[in-house]
Parts: sequence; C-alpha cells; structure tokens
Amino acid sequence: MNFEEKPYLREIELKREKIDNYDQFPFSIPAIKELDFIEFHPDVTFFVGENGAGKSTLIEAIAVVMGLNAEGGNNTGFATEQTHSELDRYIKTVKSFKRPKDYYFLRAESFYNVATYLDQLMPPPLQGYGGQSLHHQSHGESFMATISNKLRGNGLYIMDEPEAALSPARQMAALSEIHRLVEDGSQFIIATHSPILLAYPRAKIYQFSDSGIYETAYEDTEHYEITRNFLNRHQQMMKILMDEE
Repeated sequence: MNFEEKPYLREIELKREKIDNYDQFPFSIPAIKELDFIEFHPDVTFFVGENGAGKSTLIEAIAVVMGLNAEGGNNTGFATEQTHSELDRYIKTVKSFKRPKDYYFLRAESFYNVATYLDQLMPPPLQGYGGQSLHHQSHGESFMATISNKLRGNGLYIMDEPEAALSPARQMAALSEIHRLVEDGSQFIIATHSPILLAYPRAKIYQFSDSGIYETAYEDTEHYEITRNFLNRHQQMMKILMDEE
C-alpha cells in the first residue's frame, strides 16, 4: 500500500462557528468544549480518559459522520433508541484521496442489538461472522468473531471499549488481530480503558480530561500508571482501599 493512502480519516475539526450554546450537551463536556482538531495516526489512534470524559460521545460522532450506524455494525440500518448526540453535525472531516474498502463500528454498549438485528435479517452463515450466530457465543467470543472474521482489511475500523467483553488473554489476541489488519492496510480509532490495547506501538494516544484533549505517551496514561502501581504493590493497595492499617 502507498503510505500516502493512509490514514483514510486524516483529521476532524469542530465547527465552532455553528455552535450557539456551550452549556448544552455534548458541548458542555469539558473535553468536547475545548476540542479544536484531532489528527489521526495512519495505523491506530486511541482515546483514553475517565468515565464521562467524552470519549464515547466523540467516537460515536466520528462513526456517524463516516456513515455508520450509531449502534454499531457496518451497513446495519436499525435503531432501537435514538440516544446519540448531534455532535456529528458539528464535525468536519479531512480524508485521504483513497477510500477504505471496508468499514465497521464495534460498540460494546449496543453490540447485543447488532447481533439481534443480524439474526432477524439473515441466517448466520451469510452474516460474515464465522458462520455462527453471535447470540450463540459468549460475549467475548462474539467480539473476537467480529474482529477475526468480519473485518476484512483495507478498512476504517472504529471501536468503543472493545475490551469490555475480553479477558486479558483475549485482549492480547485482539491486539494481534488489530496488528494483522493494520498490516493489511487498515486504520483503527479506538476508545479504551485497556492498558493492554494501549501498548500497541504504532499509535497516537489522546487523553480526554477536564482541560481538553491532548496527546500523551503510553507510560504517562493513568491506565498504565494505576495498573502498574496496583500490580507492583497490590497488597499495600488493598490495605489502602479497604482502609486497613
């Protein structure tokens, strides 16, 4: 692949001139309020931050502005609840001259709805997830079936907390699959809390905080620091957490 073809999605910018009120959701979220633009890595870009920091809100908006269903999938046309924000209307995209051949939005929160929709639409062998209904697999197995079978390469893949259903071993397996797909010309944008996934070396990491969104190094993320400190001092940490002397 010509390196200039990636990233398929190069940059997003907030259309500030169209925003009337920063006190209303989603612009009331500090990280979104301070958003100017984000440049994406050709391979993998991570969004990290505390719960409620705005990662999922922005990931959802990126998926919608790229033509994907807010609840997940690639060409799924269902909607169980109209709960996504209108942030996508205020996002300007800068894209490559080359379009990806494949798209997918893996959203942990609503993946069950995608599985239900697929079972209603067509038999499992025709769905592209490995020939078995996603509902007939464990949550983690269905996530891995998606990453291993449904994602075909040369794609733009957007993920919101893909580690939610995965054991640490499966997270490492997912990391290997992500690398395989990157090598096959794919780009990933992932919101995650997983220090295992964040370790991927060919990536940008953006920290979401009350002061805005900024690029950071893996070892400087709270996810890495807290996990390292807990594992290295777990006995002392348990005493502190349980308020024991």
